[in-house]
Amino acid sequence: MSGTSCALRVWWAQRPPAAGAAVMATGIVSVGLHLAGFELLSRIALALTGAAWLGLAADFVLRLLRERDRWLAEARSPAALTAVAATTVLGTGVSLLGGGQRLAEALLALAVVLWLGLVLPVVRHWGRRMPGAVFLGCVATEGIAELGAVLAAATGVAWLAHTALVFFWLGLVFYLSALRRFDPRQTATGAGDHWILGGALAISAVAGSRLISAARSGPYLWSNDGEGVLRAVTVTLLVLASACYCVLAVAELRWRRPHYDVRRWATVFPLGMTAVAALSVATSIGVPWLRGVGLVLLWISVAAWCAVLAGAARSARENIRSTARR
Repeated sequence: MSGTSCALRVWWAQRPPAAGAAVMATGIVSVGLHLAGFELLSRIALALTGAAWLGLAADFVLRLLRERDRWLAEARSPAALTAVAATTVLGTGVSLLGGGQRLAEALLALAVVLWLGLVLPVVRHWGRRMPGAVFLGCVATEGIAELGAVLAAATGVAWLAHTALVFFWLGLVFYLSALRRFDPRQTATGAGDHWILGGALAISAVAGSRLISAARSGPYLWSNDGEGVLRAVTVTLLVLASACYCVLAVAELRWRRPHYDVRRWATVFPLGMTAVAALSVATSIGVPWLRGVGLVLLWISVAAWCAVLAGAARSARENIRSTARR
């Protein structure tokens, strides 16, 4: 038993920063289930999200205290920004499911602090022909915009919405910058994180839809012309995200990658986020037929989540057993 426990600790200590995508994927599935009206399933998924987030947060702090050199090296990788995105997704779920606005506000504050500490080191180490993780700069920034807009709608605080709008536009700048560095060949050779190409557009569309909703549920935020621009940009982002979804799905059929990789969680997240984008835009802009599309996409993401979870469990079991035998 002691050998197994030691092997389990070794396996957990070796988990890469990309493991944060599992929290992101589970959290967005929870949000999607909430929007679709499946409250019990949504709360179960949110509880799993919270538990996984706490585990990764503890690991984040321990590495900072005990393995500073490793922590600094990992903080420069694009996957480090999963810490920001996972925190915002959890905060969004907590706010929407009535888990306490104070907690959601604390998670937003933490996400902003993490973003300030991580975004510059990550961006400075961007190179050419990068994998899909390069779009996490956009995802993390738009995650802050989304959570800020959700809290603005819940609390009626105008400055939160205005700040969220700034992060929304900044996230699009990050996307365009990352697009120049993304290696298109990743659609054929990527291990799963290439899906963030579309997931970043989807979370941008969600952030836009949340900003539109915030303007209708609280104090005056911006003019009719300003809202019109926001609506047009949000719809455009959803269309682009849907197009990326189709292209990447065809690529999956053309170049099959059946083996498990931790970066497959970065596939589930865009699948769920595209579903949430359709459901959110359907409500905020008033396009009822989009809800049906969102429901179909949601169950696809749930199926993908189950498949990747099964793969993760098999991989973890094999790694722990092989470590215990040494």
